[in-house]
Amino acid sequence: MWSRVGFAILVAAAAWAQPPADRDPAGPRTGPLYDVVIVLPDGAADLDRLNAQGYNVTSVDGNSATLVVTAEELLWLAADGYDVSGAEKHARAPIATPGAKGLGAYHSYATLTSALQDYDDNYGSGQNANPKIFDLISIGKSVNNRDIWAVKITDKLNKEESEPEFRYIATIHGDEPVGTEMCLYFIDLLLTEYGSDSRITKLVDNTEIWIVPLMNPDGLESVERFNENGFDLNRNFPKWPEDISGTIFEGAPLNDSGRQVETQAMMQWSASHNFVLSANFHGGARIVNYPYDDDNKGSGVEAPAPDEDLLHDVALRYSTPNSPMYNNSVPDSPGGVINGSLWYEITGGMQDWNYRYLGCNDMTIELDATKIPNENQLDDLWDDNRESMLTYAEAVHIGVKGIVKDKDTGDPLYARIEVIGNEQPVFTDPDKGDYHRLLLPGTYDLKITAPGYKNKKVRDVVVAEGEATTVNVKLKPVALKTDLNGDGKTNSIDIQRMVTALLNTPDEKSCDVDSDGKLTVSDLQLIVSHVAAS
Repeated sequence: MWSRVGFAILVAAAAWAQPPADRDPAGPRTGPLYDVVIVLPDGAADLDRLNAQGYNVTSVDGNSATLVVTAEELLWLAADGYDVSGAEKHARAPIATPGAKGLGAYHSYATLTSALQDYDDNYGSGQNANPKIFDLISIGKSVNNRDIWAVKITDKLNKEESEPEFRYIATIHGDEPVGTEMCLYFIDLLLTEYGSDSRITKLVDNTEIWIVPLMNPDGLESVERFNENGFDLNRNFPKWPEDISGTIFEGAPLNDSGRQVETQAMMQWSASHNFVLSANFHGGARIVNYPYDDDNKGSGVEAPAPDEDLLHDVALRYSTPNSPMYNNSVPDSPGGVINGSLWYEITGGMQDWNYRYLGCNDMTIELDATKIPNENQLDDLWDDNRESMLTYAEAVHIGVKGIVKDKDTGDPLYARIEVIGNEQPVFTDPDKGDYHRLLLPGTYDLKITAPGYKNKKVRDVVVAEGEATTVNVKLKPVALKTDLNGDGKTNSIDIQRMVTALLNTPDEKSCDVDSDGKLTVSDLQLIVSHVAAS
């Protein structure tokens, strides 16, 4: 903690200190860093002010908040009247047990890599691997050129199947390593029990499971929240609404340019898949936090997503088997789950981007109140989380599923699936045309759309408990009106007319290429595709 003399100097210096406007909570933050817990006299109003000033709030417990700050930010906080005398400077020793590759000990980047390569030898690419249900890939590099490893576990590694894609991600913050260890336990469980445990065998056979056990390898090595450039990666994703103008299906831009390399790698890899359900593991509390984290409502105010009831239900599937989490002491979190904004608002978080842009249900799971518990507690933490991790993964199979095809050719289609009355879409995997729409038991009406095809509605779809209801759909192609100027050909002139209409007169019906009654980027894509193919 700060000494009395040090604190007096801090307060004196604070007289002229004030944060600049328009700071990014993501960073960068360089130089010595400090953990500080401050009291929030005005509660949520204080949180909103701290967020607006660009501070990095890492946790909230009642009327106090924990921040990671620079020495300069301590000056600004003191100038604002906050008591920062309890600030503690980061001086962490490496957490990994040297040479540890087995379970129950903290891994370094090197020993994690070695452990994953051993699994690959025994269950993946190794000559004698049996069964071959494991694949190890790198989805990108960290600032310091370390691989960001992703593990794929499924029964048919090299065959595209009409099954849902599920994902766990861990240690986006380098000083929250418990998630990495839980992912290793989970990987080991799936691999060693496959073929002998019917429940695990069913999950692996019917799900494309992906696990990224370490998203921030440089942060883990330095035992630091941020990446090597001083950025909080879970504040570095596109912000809503300024950076998220639509969904991937509509052709809205990815907006990955200029972000940290780890963020870019995760965004590009995620956009190349069709994840249905995901979770990212953190530390510092025991709670499941579901979207929205940010809907411009401010901290302490619930910001329900269109799938509020579904997200709350799936969050409880994780927390309920985990007694310490289910019975936690975080205010406003009965059952150990909470809406993100109600807890505290963050901008640029991964879970909201996944949900808004990709149509993937994603949650933030805080595994332990201590960010780095003693490693002799890891086995107990696995006991707490084993059933939760399995139950949560199995939730990817609820709701409604099916395949969307071209009625004439039988080819799979890239299509949009909507529940009428719910604005949140999901999308098919264009390789197989399969979709997986998580839903609670009930009766629903579906709307299926694809550029160049007649819309189709499917009424009174009954969803029961357990396995998803199957609804396959065939869409009929419609005649495309790509010759917008009537000169008998489709060329760059028609593309330019469409661009002008989109920018200036989006109600211009003469440019409605697919005759769906509205002018969208899809109409432009259809013209561009027609010109490219001619």
